[in-house]
Formats: sequence, structure tokens, C-alpha cells
Amino acid sequence: MIIAGSAIFDTCCDRYEAWFDRHQSAYYSELLAVRALLPRQGLGLEIGVGTGRFAAPLGVKTGVDPSGSMLSYAIKRGISVCKGIAEALPFRDGVFDYGLIITTLCFVNDPMAMLTEACRTLKPQASLVVGFIDRTSALGRYYLNHQTESVFYREATFYSASEVKALLNDAGFTDRVWAQTLSKPLNEIRDIEPFREGSGRGAFVVVGAVRL
Repeated sequence: MIIAGSAIFDTCCDRYEAWFDRHQSAYYSELLAVRALLPRQGLGLEIGVGTGRFAAPLGVKTGVDPSGSMLSYAIKRGISVCKGIAEALPFRDGVFDYGLIITTLCFVNDPMAMLTEACRTLKPQASLVVGFIDRTSALGRYYLNHQTESVFYREATFYSASEVKALLNDAGFTDRVWAQTLSKPLNEIRDIEPFREGSGRGAFVVVGAVRL
């Protein structure tokens, strides 16, 4: 995750990790939705890799993040990491076969700059998979209503599916496929939820886009 106040993720890294252990069914539901859209071959980059909770099980070998504490977890999970920010990626043009951005869009200072940088570092016709909490969903509205109570989401900016679509198109991508999961409140999710196509009914939305 990449934000200007990345010190929060340095000091609260253990709390971040504990979320995945506490909400395992929700986490696995998100993983399944992302995996369905993610390419299986080639060199991938996760922007905002955090502790590697998505990159490692999904086989994404490279990650970038500004939080040293988060990256220390990612290294232990076998990720090749680089410390840096999403708006100025420390990679050459056209290096990666696909990119991954999971729950990072809401934390960056300039989402358009992040997506433009993602476009720059991807090969032509490469895929970008973006997962995010839909602002219009019940969970998105809950986070908005309780932002001041959250260590992590206090400074976050949430987006709707239509807003993410517009950002992607403006940054040089065309959206191709959408998936969604987490149709219940987090405290009611007991089992892994199969993903559905589209958006509008699930809190966690994934879009697969292609670099033009």
C-alpha cells in the first residue's frame, strides 16, 4: 500500500497482518477473484505490494512499496522488492508483462499518476489487474462513515467502479473484464465466496484492463 503517510504502515504492520488472519474467508474470496483475472505467465509487478499477501500466493515475483516494515514481510514471502512510490516507479519503460494493484488506489495521493506509471512500465497489450473497495457498496459506505476511527483508512479516498473505469481509460488502458465478491458484511462472512462477473453487488471489485 502506498500513501504519503506510509509511517502508519511501518508502525502498524502487525495490525495490518492480523486483519488477514481475522478475516480469512474474506481474504481468500478476494484472492480467488483476483486470480481469475490475473495472467498466469510472464514477469509481474505488484504496485503497493505491502506484506506480499497477494503477490506471494498469486506468483507475482516483484513488488514496490514505500513501507520498509511491510517490505520485510514481503521479502520473507519470496518477493523481490523495491522501496518506492507508485507515482514514480523505479523501473524502466515496458519491463513487465502484467501489473497488479490491490487496495492501493484509495491510498495514493495521485491515482492518475500511479496508473500512468503502471502504463509506462508495462509492455504494449500487457494486462493490469486492479482490486478495490467499491465506494458505493455497503462496506465502502461503512468505511466512509467510520474513517476517523480507522488507523489505515483515515486518509483514504474510495472510488466507485465507474470512477475506476474512467481513471483507467484516461491513463491509457481499456477495461475488459470485471469481477466482484464480498456481498455480505465482513463479520458475516464465514465461508469463501465465489466471485461473480461485473460490479454493483460486491464490496471488493476487480477489473482486468489492457494497456493500449
